[in-house]
Amino acid sequence: MLEFFSAADPYILLWIILLIAFIVVELATVGLMSIWFAAGALVALIIAILNGGIVLQFLAFIIVSVVLLVSTRSWAKNFVNSRFQKTNADSIVGKEIRIVERVSNFDQTGMAVVSGQEWTVRADDDNQIFEQGETARVVRISGVKLIVEKV
Repeated sequence: MLEFFSAADPYILLWIILLIAFIVVELATVGLMSIWFAAGALVALIIAILNGGIVLQFLAFIIVSVVLLVSTRSWAKNFVNSRFQKTNADSIVGKEIRIVERVSNFDQTGMAVVSGQEWTVRADDDNQIFEQGETARVVRISGVKLIVEKV
């Protein structure tokens, strides 16, 4: 059996190492990064085992990898990101809100209720203070805080 692989051993070893490396990289990352190259390395490994030339091995690796990458990347990205939940938090930006607790960055106070949700509020300008009942405009969201400005 060893005699069968003797001529192609360096290339078989190369494709086995690359196949394992691409699989390890794929397993170590959250998104799809190298699965297409692992498939290309597998096809090249099969060609090397069948004593195909090195040029044929590399061509097969490149062609299979590129074809799989181009044909399945958008589908695969949607599949991987299918569990991602979009939120409506960004729809609050630009909205006018009513302050329900005095907003003072210095005192680290401030609260507003937006669409039934309580939010911590901070002023965009540290020197600005909003009193209870005032209206403010949301300029951005920073973590779980609404950053507001005077209307």
